[in-house]
Amino acid sequence: MELITNDRLKIAFKILRACLFIGLIGCALVAVGILGVLSYAKTQGAPPLAVPLSTLFYAEDGTLIGEERHQGETRYWVSLDDMSEAIIEATVSIEDRNFFDHHGFDYKRIGGAVIADIKAMAKVQGASTITQQYARNLFLEHEKTWNRKLTEALYTIRLEVSYSKKEILEGYLNTIYYGHGVYGVEAAANYYFGKKASELSLAEASMLAGIPKGPTHYSPYVNEEKAKQRQNVVLYSMIEKGVISKKAAEQVLAEELIFTGNKMVGHEDIAPYFQDVVKKELQTKLKLDQKTIETGGLRVYTTLDPKIQKIAEEKAVNIIEEDSEIQLGFVAMDPKNGEVRALIGGRDFEESPFNRATQAKRQPGSTFKPFLYYAALEKGYTPSTQIRSELTTFSYDNDRSKYTPRNYKNYYANDSITLAQAIALSDNVYAVKTHLFLGDGELVDTAKNLGVSSNLKDVPSLALGTSGVSVLEMVNAYATIDNGGDLHKPIFITRVENYKGEVIYENSPEPKKVLDEDLAFVTTQLMTGMFDEKLNDYTAVTGTTISDKLTRFYAGKSGSTDTDSWMIGYSPQLAAGIWTGYDKNEPMTIVKEKQYAKNIWSGFMEEAHQDIAPTPFKPTEGVVGVYVNPDTGLLPTKDCPVSRLTYYKAGTEPTEYCSKNVDDVKKEIPKNDKAKEKKGFFKRMFDWF
Repeated sequence: MELITNDRLKIAFKILRACLFIGLIGCALVAVGILGVLSYAKTQGAPPLAVPLSTLFYAEDGTLIGEERHQGETRYWVSLDDMSEAIIEATVSIEDRNFFDHHGFDYKRIGGAVIADIKAMAKVQGASTITQQYARNLFLEHEKTWNRKLTEALYTIRLEVSYSKKEILEGYLNTIYYGHGVYGVEAAANYYFGKKASELSLAEASMLAGIPKGPTHYSPYVNEEKAKQRQNVVLYSMIEKGVISKKAAEQVLAEELIFTGNKMVGHEDIAPYFQDVVKKELQTKLKLDQKTIETGGLRVYTTLDPKIQKIAEEKAVNIIEEDSEIQLGFVAMDPKNGEVRALIGGRDFEESPFNRATQAKRQPGSTFKPFLYYAALEKGYTPSTQIRSELTTFSYDNDRSKYTPRNYKNYYANDSITLAQAIALSDNVYAVKTHLFLGDGELVDTAKNLGVSSNLKDVPSLALGTSGVSVLEMVNAYATIDNGGDLHKPIFITRVENYKGEVIYENSPEPKKVLDEDLAFVTTQLMTGMFDEKLNDYTAVTGTTISDKLTRFYAGKSGSTDTDSWMIGYSPQLAAGIWTGYDKNEPMTIVKEKQYAKNIWSGFMEEAHQDIAPTPFKPTEGVVGVYVNPDTGLLPTKDCPVSRLTYYKAGTEPTEYCSKNVDDVKKEIPKNDKAKEKKGFFKRMFDWF
């Protein structure tokens, strides 16, 4: 009997020892497996936390003007600090109450879910943690297979090993689906309540937190009753977690929520032509590919001024008749830094995305003359330089070619006129003579120095703007004269941030001095002449039709060809220019259409300056102002009593007095071109001088 007992004890001991040995091997294998999985997670590195995100475009005042969506989906990324505490607590309470205590898997919850499923003989309870759900949202399809489950587990471990709980929660809240093509809590707050995630109340947060369980069932736009029931579940889970009281939950349930129905924060889809330029700049200047622009979740801060853009668009719509086929290109720019404040590339972006402000090359006509006359000032001209205006045929190219420029309506002074009159009256003969006097390359070089990059054909007619250029080039060149000769490249983007808020690009202005500031000011003062009726001679100044509408100091130049109409000008604060014409270079024969450019420009400039006190152009230290007779460019006398304040580079001002009676030899102004008797602001202003 004792022998049998000993044998049994020995057998039992062997079994126990075997079990212990197997257990140790099993533990070792488990430990090796765990270490292997952890090592695998480490060697695989940190998985990216971002999914395709909408790129947002902001105006210079910070308002949203548009977005680039991925496959029609709205996805924004905001930091956890920019989310209300209510949405964070509501989401954690309903989705993963022990999120901050586990390492990716909630084993207690898994066990409870298994028991519940066994009792119900069906899948009735989920046990996925926030980390598991995030792994699924980032990397996996939602098919229910063992392979997917295993891959999800591996991604979950990689996330937990590589990132903090705060980073995982932030990523999760930025990627979960809230229905209706909306991903992430910021987009959801926008879509459902028209506000930011940081502004969500407890009532709004508890409603949103319940939607991801089943967006097709719990969206208040689909079934508000079910959404309310789900909100109740969320609030109860928050009570159980101890983050709110029962009384607070009751107050929330009694609160009536107001849903906005996709009313986005800010103003969407403003200035589509401007935004199109910005997207091209992201590619060319920042070297970003199209996928990054579409799905990178970028924050692009632009130079657009929504108020100025709206004024420009309204003027174009109100002045150009609806049934007209006339198109336009418009640019407004801050001359101090080159930042583009408004841009219109056509009358309908959806109908024609071709940008007539940046892509079209049209003949600028006489708007090219300020470049010519600046070059002439460098070569010794002054505002008083006289040249005879009469019908003239010029020979060039070693007498192999001839060119006969003609003035508007074939009017000529048949006498000498000053440079100040030539630019104000837009005399073409004076311009061509000056161009030929300057010699080969001078006008082209000046235009290039001013930032005109289009190909320019150096022929006599270039003085009259016969080479195609863009509106943006021309406005930028005028802005350079306005600011005293500092050339800025046109700026559309000031800063770009990635989805984390990290700055990946910031504009650093690098202006280049290209003009003599004194001569630039003299040129500006010459360009005020188009509005000054004291410069009327054989015809009226070209700004006569709009001068009575202007209430402040402007410099400008109009231009026209058979197929193009231009008006470009500036104040000390803003430069703007517009081209109007037909896309197919058809002649402009309707008188009203020929006036669109001037009328839009004058209306825009006046309204854009409403909140700015009238400021004159400030003379530079190297110029002197002298009262001269406008017809002779000489100092006035009793025989030449009419005078106008004119600026010269110091040392070039006239010292000779006018000795003839101008009134006796004054050319008669043709009836159709007589200046209006009504005195506008510019007429009154120049009378003061």
